[in-house]
Amino acid sequence: MTDLHPFIAGLPKAELHVHHVGSASPRIVSELAARHPDSKVPTDPEALADYFTFTDFAHFIDVYLSVVDLVRTPEDVRLLTFEVARDMARQNIRYAELTITPYSSTRRGIDERAFMAAIEDARKAAEAEFGTVLRWCFDIPGEAGLEAAEETARLAVTDGIRPEGLVSFGLGGPEIGVPRPQFKPYFDRARAAGLRSVPHAGETTGPETVWDALRDLGAERIGHGTSSVRDPELLAHLAEHRIALEVCPTSNIATRAVATLDEHPIRRMVDAGVLVTVNSDDPPMFGSDLNNEYAVAARLLELDERGLAGLAKNAVEASFLDPAGKRLLAAEIDTYTENWLAR
Repeated sequence: MTDLHPFIAGLPKAELHVHHVGSASPRIVSELAARHPDSKVPTDPEALADYFTFTDFAHFIDVYLSVVDLVRTPEDVRLLTFEVARDMARQNIRYAELTITPYSSTRRGIDERAFMAAIEDARKAAEAEFGTVLRWCFDIPGEAGLEAAEETARLAVTDGIRPEGLVSFGLGGPEIGVPRPQFKPYFDRARAAGLRSVPHAGETTGPETVWDALRDLGAERIGHGTSSVRDPELLAHLAEHRIALEVCPTSNIATRAVATLDEHPIRRMVDAGVLVTVNSDDPPMFGSDLNNEYAVAARLLELDERGLAGLAKNAVEASFLDPAGKRLLAAEIDTYTENWLAR
């Protein structure tokens, strides 16, 4: 089989399911940990590999929150955001919708306007320096309940606070014990303000959680949706309405949502006609990046270069990039692929 890694490395890509704090590389995490020595997070990048070995989803959440606690000042926010964009640019990610949990920062005392200014300054600087376009998804940390939902919705819809780059509204964290319907009023507010609905659902629970996200939260894409394959009616609905699944294969293995890569349901999703996008979720925590996820998808779906280009164009189609931007990025993917194959 052809080694597809060089092709993937140069392939222009969009990423739709990737978390702000979860994208902090060992280099960034160790720098933040050194700034805040009272944290239990290791400052040695090599020690972080052991620290980021998870026993289950609950353990992953605990570790994730310990890294969240390293982001304590607007300067930390700006550093994290800009350096995440740098790492994305190295992978030829042209456009990314970065999931940000502002509640985690504002409740730790970061001034909300300073937080917004920090992410916007980093976004604009990254686009100017690297050419990578960032947009934001503000998500509710589900484990924090309705207080967090209220705060996240307020920050997302209030003129003068809402950042220019915000395009969507999400829901993350644990699913078990956190039913989706209770968040309907907050999603209604966000959608009324023009934001798109992109909740996590069906990662560690069954397909009914995905139905809840569709019916109650107006989901236009589903984060993970791994259990959707257990409900043929749901798969048919997703396929018919072109509701994309944001699939994160390595993440699902790392958090034990799926036992092994060979058991991952991505092929069944594709075979059912669902619009599938491939994403990295919290890449350094899982020892991965988007290029690696494309390589994993190529193996699981038996893709060649044209198949991988089609996968990249799925992400463009499912994105909230403006129509002109979609056409340009899709054309860039096609041109790159044809030039590669003509060599």
